[in-house]
Amino acid sequence: MSIQLGVIADDFTGATDIAGFMVQSGWKVVQLLNEPDENTAVPQDVDAIVVSLKSRSCPVDEAVNASLTTCDWLKNIAGCQQIFFKYCSTFDSTAKGNIGPVTDALMHMLKADITVITPALPVNGRTVIHGHLFVNGKLLNQSGMQDHPVTPMTDANLLRVMEKQAQGHAGLIDLVTVELGAEAIKAQLSALQNQGIRYAVTDAITMENLLPIAQATKDLPLLTGGSGLGAAIATVKTGIAWQRNTTLGEKPPSAQRKAVILSGSCSQMTNAQVNAYAAIAPSHQVDIGQCLSHPEYAKVLSAWAVENQSTGLAPMLYATLPADKLKQIQQQYGVQQSSESVEKLFGEVVILLKQHGFNTFIIAGGETSGKVVQSLGTQQLSIGAPIVPGVPWVKDRLSGDWLALKSGNFGQENFFQQAQEMYL
Repeated sequence: MSIQLGVIADDFTGATDIAGFMVQSGWKVVQLLNEPDENTAVPQDVDAIVVSLKSRSCPVDEAVNASLTTCDWLKNIAGCQQIFFKYCSTFDSTAKGNIGPVTDALMHMLKADITVITPALPVNGRTVIHGHLFVNGKLLNQSGMQDHPVTPMTDANLLRVMEKQAQGHAGLIDLVTVELGAEAIKAQLSALQNQGIRYAVTDAITMENLLPIAQATKDLPLLTGGSGLGAAIATVKTGIAWQRNTTLGEKPPSAQRKAVILSGSCSQMTNAQVNAYAAIAPSHQVDIGQCLSHPEYAKVLSAWAVENQSTGLAPMLYATLPADKLKQIQQQYGVQQSSESVEKLFGEVVILLKQHGFNTFIIAGGETSGKVVQSLGTQQLSIGAPIVPGVPWVKDRLSGDWLALKSGNFGQENFFQQAQEMYL
């Protein structure tokens, strides 16, 4: 069985996001953690391999090198027929990258003259119209993403954003063309390519809009976008339409669950989720000053979690802050130093909690999720049942640990409780 799609995801939550959507559309998917090498076993009997990198906000050269190494392995070792560069549906990046530089490097490696830019995920409120990205009906730069601590998004025009980062020009495949179907999209792709356009931004306001885009681009060596396009690709191949309420996949068994919630995201939705959960379950806020000055702080927090894990609902440790308080912390300690200190702390905490028998980890935030799975030593994940669209339960194929890796803005306010209700 040939592997139809190799996915390079720029963070860990984004990887489980697209993997979960493809599973719900009928594909068998395995997720690998970190860059594969000559010693990495190629998963068998799968339709897609998703590789989780931690390349969204690292230096550009690191992101490019990791992506190229992964692409080479997916193409030449695993034999994937097509490559997909997966980034966040809110196009998280800066004026320097990393979406543009990674796309350019992959296009060069794969000898691709044109590719699509398709971040739309309408089921989660991410839509593109006239080349502008909206989040729940608000322009990207008015949605709260303008306050993101690492990748503030101040422009909703994807053509402009892409051209600032990349080496070529962007063009548009508008909604009228998309709704005319695959042949019209292919014709527009050809016309844009003849004009020297390298990046075709595609409008999409419904999940159904993504199907003709997937059909029209099935022969392109490289695709880029969000998990919505991944779902559409699988649907085109299987004939199984993605549905919001599908529950394909395994979920954690109820017996012997010892769970903890770790929240590092500072998105608006995660703030609401943390506030809602703190009202009903044991919760403890992380002190950034203690992160930086207290060498035993991880032990203090893990001891608190152990003491509070028998109350029915899992204890929560959170560094989540509203935008104004986050700015104060960043001004006091520095953006990078405060962020890295939280990631390091959570990495130390999960190692300690594993020693106390914790086997279920519910994580909010891409950077936090990346650090947690690296600290746990996870290598491969099986994709389980969805908690909400874009956030499936996943299982470490070696240890049997279960994880929920939630992108900051995904889920409703009751997400942390909802995840646990699947096994309680």
